[in-house]
Amino acid sequence: MQLFNTLTRQKEPLRTERADRVTLYVCGPTVYNFAHIGNARPAVVFDVLARLLRQRYPQVVYARNFTDVDDKINAAAAAAGVPIGTITERYIRAYHEDMQALGVLAPDLEPRVTDHISAIIELIETLLARGHAYEAEGHVLFHVASYPDYGKLSRRRPEDMLAGARVEVAPYKRDPLDFVLWKPSTEDQPGWDSPWGRGRPGWHVECSAMIGRHLGHTIDIHGGGQDLIFPHHENEIAQGTCAHGARYCNTWVHNSFVTVDGQKMSKSLGNVLLVRDLLDQAPGEAVRLALLSTHYRRPLDWNAERLDSARRTLRRAYVALAKVEALEAESAEPDPAVLEALESDLNVSVALSRLQQLVAELERAEREGERAEQAELKGRLLASAELLGLLQHPPSLALQALADEVRPAALPVARIEALIDERNRAREQRDFARADALRGELEALGVTIRDTPQGTDWQAAKEVAVQ
Repeated sequence: MQLFNTLTRQKEPLRTERADRVTLYVCGPTVYNFAHIGNARPAVVFDVLARLLRQRYPQVVYARNFTDVDDKINAAAAAAGVPIGTITERYIRAYHEDMQALGVLAPDLEPRVTDHISAIIELIETLLARGHAYEAEGHVLFHVASYPDYGKLSRRRPEDMLAGARVEVAPYKRDPLDFVLWKPSTEDQPGWDSPWGRGRPGWHVECSAMIGRHLGHTIDIHGGGQDLIFPHHENEIAQGTCAHGARYCNTWVHNSFVTVDGQKMSKSLGNVLLVRDLLDQAPGEAVRLALLSTHYRRPLDWNAERLDSARRTLRRAYVALAKVEALEAESAEPDPAVLEALESDLNVSVALSRLQQLVAELERAEREGERAEQAELKGRLLASAELLGLLQHPPSLALQALADEVRPAALPVARIEALIDERNRAREQRDFARADALRGELEALGVTIRDTPQGTDWQAAKEVAVQ
């Protein structure tokens, strides 16, 4: 298995501390509101990674945390006149509901910050004892200059880090880049007793402490959104390395951003899409497939067409499965091509293209009445789709959920032709995996293509509007 390591900026074979065990930690949500699709993307991406790891390793320990103490949570609790626990429990429950609807399996561990205050204090004490932290005006801060490798993950120079970054400049800091490990709490703020007075932890130290408590000093894979590379993950590396003198993490994996109709999601634009609102428009499986339709390291632009395309892809597969619903599937392993694609830095596009080929093969076997082949293909299709968290519902129920379709947006001819041109270039370069993935993308849009000596012809399905 190969993953793109943000630390080295290249695809590398997965390195684990133990041959029979892999540890995975993913930064989870700060629970003061409902999850939006930007929160859902890493949950879905790393769910696929965890499924794949379980296919290959006897033991997988997957932890995804909840940040349940934070200034935004404090503000929400103060506005509602309730304890922070009331706010966090409400949104943790909502997050679980939304992720379950998207087919995201529960991780092995879901540590909460408020359950790890003692571990956080212990880590801070270690950093102080080793000379990597200092006390100042009721705060404890990490001294960035004490760690010469600071900045390697984000590849930023110290002077660049200060420009436009979330760096708080305060008079009690030795250096502006120094970040807070512990800060004092006022009487009306949540706080815990510590050697430095009543207070609460800084954001960055929380994940390092939870990782140390549950996964050890060196973890195999650390995941999260691209926006966490600096300062959060950069600071995690500094804390964990300086506290224990060990490599903090072997492989860093980051998913890219989500935009909406070409624009960044923001409250000011009013385009923040909540998962639960999308679930009113489409089944969770369609939302999941739409979130997987672009490689995790590329920005994902969310639009109605993407969701409609996911619906059509799922409907075709479930129609084929419905015809063999009474036929017992032959026990099967995932298709080798699907595994190969996913083990190459989660190349979901190629994996999905192969799934569509398996659906087409199943349709052909149904037409020709090949029952033994149908049973084998059904088993292989279901085992392969399970790695992606797809096609695991009874076909009749899935088709019923997919029936109420929002009218699809018109599909631009220019986009169809651009995809065909890109596929033709891939074929000329003998990049057949990419060519197959592009064919699959066209088929998902409802466009059938046919290669002829004169070029590539295409035809849109009747239900697809073209402009």
